[in-house]
Amino acid sequence: MHYQPRDRSPIMDFGFWDETLPIWQEQCYPAGVDPDLFFGMDPQWRMCGCIMGLWPPFPGLQLVDEGETEIVQQADGVIVQRGKFLGSIPRHLRHTLVDRDSWNAFYKPRLRADDPLRLPSGPAWEMQLAEWTRPDRDYPLFIEAGSLYGVARNWFGLERISEIMYDDRPLFEEIVETLADVVITVLEYVLGAGVRPEAASMWEDMAYSGGPLMSPKLFKQILVPHYKRITATLNKYGVDIVFLDCDGNIDLLAPLWLEAGVNTMFPIEVGKWKADPIEFRRRYGKEMRLMGGFDKHILMQGKDAIAREIERLAPLVEEGGYIPTPDHRVPPDVKFEDYLFYVKEAKRVWGKGLDNLKPTGVIGG
Repeated sequence: MHYQPRDRSPIMDFGFWDETLPIWQEQCYPAGVDPDLFFGMDPQWRMCGCIMGLWPPFPGLQLVDEGETEIVQQADGVIVQRGKFLGSIPRHLRHTLVDRDSWNAFYKPRLRADDPLRLPSGPAWEMQLAEWTRPDRDYPLFIEAGSLYGVARNWFGLERISEIMYDDRPLFEEIVETLADVVITVLEYVLGAGVRPEAASMWEDMAYSGGPLMSPKLFKQILVPHYKRITATLNKYGVDIVFLDCDGNIDLLAPLWLEAGVNTMFPIEVGKWKADPIEFRRRYGKEMRLMGGFDKHILMQGKDAIAREIERLAPLVEEGGYIPTPDHRVPPDVKFEDYLFYVKEAKRVWGKGLDNLKPTGVIGG
């Protein structure tokens, strides 16, 4: 991600739908085997940090069992209906957070930046620090760097947060500032203890097929200053790769994130708007790093289509600043044999078939 000399690209993925591996077991995927080991992925998604979310969480409760679906209260206080199998995105039914009174009563007390339970100590914490800071650590480490819109969108629901930004802008600004304060306090605690991760990870999911769920104008006025606070904290400790996970069409937000120091876009979801990591590089240059961008739908189109897309992305992989992965979690519509082909072909082209690649399809790695 720094355009330095390297032998090959990392071989990574974005994971799988919960239903994918059970369905693949009917297609010869071995039950009970870690997919990272079976597919021979490089060490990936190793996270460090402390609690940045609501503390204590709301109690997770099943309220109604409807057979194939259930109504539950989630740990974020939202009441949802979700499927027990092939459930995908839960359907929001009710929200605990609706206005300033509910914010003050139920959410703000759970977002104290100085809560001692966010900032652990003792032998278990010392052991964790020792692992994260050992000189011979042989895997990339990422630190969580929070969310300023995505979690609040979940708490309110999309319709209500869209109203709140205009009907009670001071409340929205207070929520964003509170979230940023928690993130910065935790980052200072972990990084100040000597942890030096290779990258920081943020999550927002604030776009859909037509563009962002928040106007770029308000985004720049309200969110960008707090993103800058977070990235400045990271940069102070030498963490200069900050990647952000946002699905949907992010064309209008990407340059604003870049301005705020969030310099890596992920997963570059292709969708019907045809997002393309090659086009992102042409538009923004090497200042913007990229992760993802391999259209997961191509995984359903057979081996020839998969091979063509791997070759198409190869020059960008060679240029650097880009780690190719599927543009979201692999759905169960993808055939096991086609995904196995994808991994082997990616290792041949992006990994250059080198000996230091982990074997694919061998139980036990």
